[in-house]
Amino acid sequence: MRETFDYIVVGAGSAGAVVASRLTENPDVRVLLLEAGGEDTADEIHIPAAFANLFKTKWDWNYETVEQKHMGDRTSYWPRMKALGGCSSMNAMIYIRGNPADYDTWRDDHGATGWGWDDVLPYFVRAERNTRLGGPLHGTEGPLFVEDRRFTHELSRAWVEAAVAWGLKPTDDFNGADQEGAGQYQVTCHNGRRWSTADAYLRPAMTRTNLTVRTHAQATKVVMESGRAVGVSYLHAGESRTSYVDGEVVLSGGAINSPQLLMLSGIGPAAHLRELGIDVIAANDHVGENLHDHPAAGVIWTTRKTTDLVDYANPRRLVQWQLTGRGPMASNVGEAGAFLHTQDALPAPDLQFVVAPTLFYDNGLHEPTARGFTSAATLIAPKSRGNLRLKSSNPQWRPVIDPAYYSDQSDMDTMVAAMRILIEIGGRPALARYLDQPFKPASLNVTDDELAQHVRDNTQTLYHPVGTCSIGTVVDPSLKVNGVEGLRVADASVMPVIPRGNTNAPTIMVGEKAADLLKT
Repeated sequence: MRETFDYIVVGAGSAGAVVASRLTENPDVRVLLLEAGGEDTADEIHIPAAFANLFKTKWDWNYETVEQKHMGDRTSYWPRMKALGGCSSMNAMIYIRGNPADYDTWRDDHGATGWGWDDVLPYFVRAERNTRLGGPLHGTEGPLFVEDRRFTHELSRAWVEAAVAWGLKPTDDFNGADQEGAGQYQVTCHNGRRWSTADAYLRPAMTRTNLTVRTHAQATKVVMESGRAVGVSYLHAGESRTSYVDGEVVLSGGAINSPQLLMLSGIGPAAHLRELGIDVIAANDHVGENLHDHPAAGVIWTTRKTTDLVDYANPRRLVQWQLTGRGPMASNVGEAGAFLHTQDALPAPDLQFVVAPTLFYDNGLHEPTARGFTSAATLIAPKSRGNLRLKSSNPQWRPVIDPAYYSDQSDMDTMVAAMRILIEIGGRPALARYLDQPFKPASLNVTDDELAQHVRDNTQTLYHPVGTCSIGTVVDPSLKVNGVEGLRVADASVMPVIPRGNTNAPTIMVGEKAADLLKT
């Protein structure tokens, strides 16, 4: 029998769960939601402090970039969540929208009509249920809980005090009228527990008879007939299946999986597809291009006269969190930080700082050898651009990922300046009294060239890839894929320029706006 729906949404992540939920608010609309991973059942998903324990497990796509020429030919590990909620089930839960200038740039420089700040703000507000802040800039009735973290380490408070002493202004709302300043991050948690899009949008919607959620269903191809998307083929329970649509197919696989699926379906760079024996349905050299990310590197110290988050990884603290949603297990690790600009002429910040009361480097994959403190700089307005290509026509092969970190020299210059600032903040008395010895780099008496080498050796992703199916080149402002009918993309891949800050809230916004676009 031919199984048919009004819509098929591929990917139950930060945007896909939103799209499926909003569409099925209409009881007459039938939606199939395909998710390559399973249900979000792991304890580590729900315990805020445990998110890094999901890396390189069955929950992780476990991607790796190609060797990065400007990072000493190192590869970079890119974790991506493989379960309901997508990366909102694996991230550090920091709620940041970006800067208004980001969205006005989308509109003014990239043809993204309808995506300026005034256009997207209502979607941020509609999504949000902030437990402290209110209108007009914040929502209080949306499905996405946003709260002040229910545990903050003394080192995080000390860093904010030191950053203010250095010259940054204090702030209690990075999503307010002015993004700049130093303070503590709000998080997408509810009563001290992670609140992903699976919690916010999908779980309530799964009671609806018009929503079918199919897990462990990896999409392999968009089925096309006469230039129109008519269904999706996918692997499920060891078999290849195909489901069909009367309406549209929506790809919400993220900045890696969405362009991969487009190319597997014959939509992308013609020469590249032909090399792999894929029939070209719609030639578009921009599919997979414009890949960029927020690179991060830190200045790390060992500490004295204080504790480390790792000290609290014990059964007593776990029980405290289970019973009350409080205590160190409610930490999101990256508890505090700042936004700032390195040049007066810049229209908006180019750096974000994130600090953690522990030794966190190389994605936290190493057991800490001492108590420590991590202060990390993130380049939030990178100029470097890379791309993504298929390695094979086999959909189970990982694609070739090249973010081309630091291919634009100005990105490295900004990161070196950031290292200097972090060192200076570390010298302020409020924080210095807790710091023992420099850990990375091993000495703080270093030249700019040595700091640049430190950045090359220690840069990692901040888990924010975007841009590979950009508005203006791959999709139009209504998110329809250029050159075909009945196919849209709704996820971080449509962002022509990365927002200044963590990308989860902007991706949820894309899902909210996409749902409205599909309804019209």
